[in-house]
Amino acid sequence: MPSTILVVEDDPNVAELARLYLVHDGHEVLIARDGAAGLRLALNNAPDLIVLDLMLPKLDGLDICSRVRERSDVPILMLTARVEETDKLLGLETGADDYVTKPFSPRELAARVRAILRRTARDALDRGPEVRSAGGVRADIRKHAAWVEGRPLHLTRTEFRILALLLRDPGRTFSRNQIIDAVYGYDFESFERAVDSQIYNLRRKLGKGPNGTGYIHTVYGRGYRFDHA
Repeated sequence: MPSTILVVEDDPNVAELARLYLVHDGHEVLIARDGAAGLRLALNNAPDLIVLDLMLPKLDGLDICSRVRERSDVPILMLTARVEETDKLLGLETGADDYVTKPFSPRELAARVRAILRRTARDALDRGPEVRSAGGVRADIRKHAAWVEGRPLHLTRTEFRILALLLRDPGRTFSRNQIIDAVYGYDFESFERAVDSQIYNLRRKLGKGPNGTGYIHTVYGRGYRFDHA
C-alpha cells in the first residue's frame, strides 16, 4: 500500500509542487492550506508522514507539531523559511524529525521523505515484539532465530528480516517497496526482483505448511502477506 503524506502549506504553488513530486514517488497526498485544517487532518487521517510549513495562518507549525506529538509519533518534516539555527533547533526540539529550508528543491524534499519513511520502517521492524509467531512459524528477534513447527530454520539475514516483517502483522499485505524500506534500508528500487527471489527462498525453507498451500501468499499487483489460517 502507498504511504499517505500530509502536506500542510499555505502557498498553493509550493503545495502543488510538493504534491506532484510525492505522487510521482507513489505516495498518496493530502493537502491542508492552513494550520487548523492541517491539525485536523493530522489527527483524524493518521498519515504516514507530515510535511509541515512553519509559518501558517490560524495555527503555526510549531503549535501543530507540539499537539500532534501529544498523540502520535508520526514523522514530521518541517518546512521553514527561517535560516537561523535557533529556529531550526526549536522545530526539532518540538518534535520534528527533519527540516528543509525554503526555497527548496522538490527532489530534495522527495528524497528526505523517502529517507524518513525508510528509517521509520526499519525502526518499526526493530521495535516490534521480540518473539513473533503465527501458524506454527516463530521468530525470535533478539536471538535472530526462527522455527517452523519446532524445526529450526536456517535463514540469511535478509530472509529473517522479511519473515519478521511479515509476522509482525499476519494477514496484512506488504508491497515490495515496503519490504525494501524495512529490510534493506536504502534505495533499492531498481532491484524489486531481488525481493521476489528472497521470498522464493523463504517459501522453500518454510515448506508448504499444514494446509499444503504455503505460508506466504502473493497478492497480485500489491505484494506479499503471511497467511496462517
